[in-house]
Amino acid sequence: MPDDALLHRTQLPRPDVTAEEAAAILDSFYDLRGDIKELGSQQDRNYRIDTGSARYVLKICRVDYATVELEAQNAAMRHLSAKPDSPRVPQPFPASNGEDILFLAVGGEEYQVRLLSYLDGEPLTRRKYLAEPSVAALGAMTARLSVNLADFDHPGLERDLQWDLRRAGPVALHLLQAVTDQQARDRIAKVMVAAVRRIQPLGDLLRIQPIHHDVTDDNVVSRPDVSSRPIVDGVIDFGDLVNGWLVADLAVTCAALLHHADGDPFFILPAVKAYHAVNPLTETELKVLWPLIVARACILIASTEQQLAIDPDNEYVIGNAAHEREIFEVATSVPLTLMEHAIFEAVGLETPAPEISSLGLLLPGVSPDAIRLLELDLFSPHLSQDTWSRPGIELKLLESAARETGIAVTRYGEYRLSETIPDSASEPQTYALHMDICLPAGFQAAAPFAGRVERYGERTVLAGDSIRLHLLGLDCLHEAGMALTEGEPLGTVEGSSGHFGLLRIQLATEAGLVPPFFARPSHASAWSRLSPSPSRLLGVDCDAPPPRSAEILSRRESHFAKPQKNYYTRPPQIERGWKQHMFDVTGRTYLDMVNNVATVGHGHPRLAEAVYQQWSMLNTNSRFHYEVVAAFSERLARLAPDNLDTVFLVNSGSEANDLALRLAWAASGARNMLCLLEGYHGWTVGSDAVSTSIADNPQALTTRPDWVHPVMAPNTYRGPYRGPNSTADYVAAVRPTLDALDAKGEKLGGFICETVYGNAGGIALPPGYLQEIYAEVRRRGGICIADEVQVGYGRLGHYFWGFDQQGVVPDIITVAKGMGAGHPLGAVITSRAIADALEKEGYFFSSAGGSPVSCVVGMTVLDIMTDEELQENARDTGDYLKARLEALGQRFPIVGAVHGMGLYLGLEFVRDRQTLQPATEETAAICDRLLALGVIMQPTGDHLNVLKIKPPLCLTRESADFFADCLARVLEEGW
Repeated sequence: MPDDALLHRTQLPRPDVTAEEAAAILDSFYDLRGDIKELGSQQDRNYRIDTGSARYVLKICRVDYATVELEAQNAAMRHLSAKPDSPRVPQPFPASNGEDILFLAVGGEEYQVRLLSYLDGEPLTRRKYLAEPSVAALGAMTARLSVNLADFDHPGLERDLQWDLRRAGPVALHLLQAVTDQQARDRIAKVMVAAVRRIQPLGDLLRIQPIHHDVTDDNVVSRPDVSSRPIVDGVIDFGDLVNGWLVADLAVTCAALLHHADGDPFFILPAVKAYHAVNPLTETELKVLWPLIVARACILIASTEQQLAIDPDNEYVIGNAAHEREIFEVATSVPLTLMEHAIFEAVGLETPAPEISSLGLLLPGVSPDAIRLLELDLFSPHLSQDTWSRPGIELKLLESAARETGIAVTRYGEYRLSETIPDSASEPQTYALHMDICLPAGFQAAAPFAGRVERYGERTVLAGDSIRLHLLGLDCLHEAGMALTEGEPLGTVEGSSGHFGLLRIQLATEAGLVPPFFARPSHASAWSRLSPSPSRLLGVDCDAPPPRSAEILSRRESHFAKPQKNYYTRPPQIERGWKQHMFDVTGRTYLDMVNNVATVGHGHPRLAEAVYQQWSMLNTNSRFHYEVVAAFSERLARLAPDNLDTVFLVNSGSEANDLALRLAWAASGARNMLCLLEGYHGWTVGSDAVSTSIADNPQALTTRPDWVHPVMAPNTYRGPYRGPNSTADYVAAVRPTLDALDAKGEKLGGFICETVYGNAGGIALPPGYLQEIYAEVRRRGGICIADEVQVGYGRLGHYFWGFDQQGVVPDIITVAKGMGAGHPLGAVITSRAIADALEKEGYFFSSAGGSPVSCVVGMTVLDIMTDEELQENARDTGDYLKARLEALGQRFPIVGAVHGMGLYLGLEFVRDRQTLQPATEETAAICDRLLALGVIMQPTGDHLNVLKIKPPLCLTRESADFFADCLARVLEEGW
């Protein structure tokens, strides 16, 4: 039991010293004057003084604390400051009389007073979300602190401290006396006893050394990294410094992280891994880490209840109470052994696999050859289109399969697509920790090992020496407590005679453990240690193969050319899509907010059927004579202005723009081309030549051929002329280039630009801009090219073509991406005269552009767009989404502007709304956080600070809300 002095100190309120009294102390004994502010503390009084030139903290504590303990804290801070790789720590400042610690009477009571330097930086407490780099940095800093305190020694380290986790059990039982809610008190006590039982037998094997013992989100300070994420670099409050278990230091840090964890205890693992890399822990220390975290959670919540009972006005304690309750709930949400497995795996150590090789057969009357395995992952041929979302689909498929062979079984360790949850910010529980067996009702099961029958709700459990078999759907023949031998009848499958029944089987390695039937993918490895595969019970391998994402990514990097980048540093392996959603191999659903290629949505059955039908008949090139190429060309011409009646079909947007340049040269007889800065038109030699976006090519501005003449980008948001009244200024900015060509007597071939500034994030051109520029170009014999590859074809909602918004008719329209819905298809639409001009250079040919399959794809996409009113949906849902995004700008200063219209929107992030300094690193971090919440989003623009929002045109209002809600959450909680 803790001694009386320790128990007495747990009941002390804070010193009764006002801000005015603290100011008098600072003036009289430290010759300091300035602004005074109280800082939070549980049992001290802390005041910060700002003198204008420096800031300090006055710490006031009761004389009940031994002076030698305060001396140890001061000495430790000086010790650490002498270590070159230590975190920043405060430094003690002596009083005017040279003493580090003063004994002063205030209001008739004596206190101990110290002055420390104040560490600038942001604490982590009020940040709801911490990114993995910040979590890891906190673990690494705790480790460095422990390493640098290892050679520190002081008599004040030997102390009785309520927070010393070596005394956690007795202290918790004492503190619980203040908890008035008996149900809560009993729950905390039960949890504490379970944790102490894990810790106590191993306590003598744990290393003891000086530890800070309070490296928490309250007691660290951070500096922002380049993305404005907080990275901790300083630690304060050495009030819990003690000779204690080394691993307890990390346990305290991890416990503090749990209220940032969004309910996921695995959130601490980056901190554990980072700590272990700096200051390796023994296997015993790793084994007790999670029980110590649980014990810390119990102490926190019990101490809070007690402190509020004796000091109900302590705002610091009141403010932390909700956090500490959350810490307790997360710490107790999973079995202790689960986190032990997770911690070992995080640091690269393996725990022994359970021994289950001696298990017999559960269904001895079933031949392994009769078993049909049913696949329910995202590769399953049984889950076509959206059947995965239909209620009861698993049972329906099982029964159908069982009718063919007599018995059908689902796979253990399978990430089931049928368990996914669209538009969910949380990782769904898709990993099957069980197997479902569909077989005739009444079928008899036998005990596969000797054990005792137990009941857990609807589950029948056969408990053996080292393994437990959980069964659901079994009519057990025995009462609870009955002992069975291996092979003895256990029960029969429930259900009506002549019908199929469903038997669910699951193994567990611990007594009393009731595993979930499904686990989150990030928890799957640890859970599979506690609930291993029951395949052996059927005598056949029923396990799903694990995903090979890392291996496949490595193969990609080995043979796929590096310039062909993928999204994200750690990309999910996406293998399926449906409408506006995409699915990875773990069954996680992502809202696709970037795929303007998938115009009509992923996996559209009408498009798939049309491609199948045509490909099964004919696919060749456009030099053959077949009807659909005529029909599609005719239809495209009808979509264009009257004088643009001639169509080239190509493979891509790059090819379309490249061909458009050739047409302009052929029709004008000139080579010089105008283009806009910040523009992007493709990857071919020609289309790249007129692309000036440095986001796509950092050398773009210095490597243009001499026939390319970039002019000022009419960026009405961050350009030199801003707002809708800037048209004249931007037109005037083009004239010097035109005048220079005129002065040299050089002709102009043409002008190419996106009709909405797509790559810059959907910024509208200033009103009337194209009317004036087109007139100038045509006056010089040039051809006007409207690049509609990204922004056109109904995506703007209010207009089918972007040039309609400008009230102009171009000479050439280029289009691709959406017109093929993912199939390689593009088009150039122009006049007969311009098209014929190319023939003097020979004929033109594009392998897949006008093939029968490509034409059918193009026709079907247009049919779907019309029948499903996708342009109208782009208008209505796009307007709704834009309004929601604009509302975020009222709340968050980082939101600079919302560009675009329909479902081509750009959300631009800035660090300052006056200077418009781009928030480039923040935007990348925001995209990473959105991915974790189930949204695919990528940055664009020359500064990579714009979210280019261009989802499939079938985006629903519900999904638009999900995206806006996720974005609001990121901006509010951090990234």
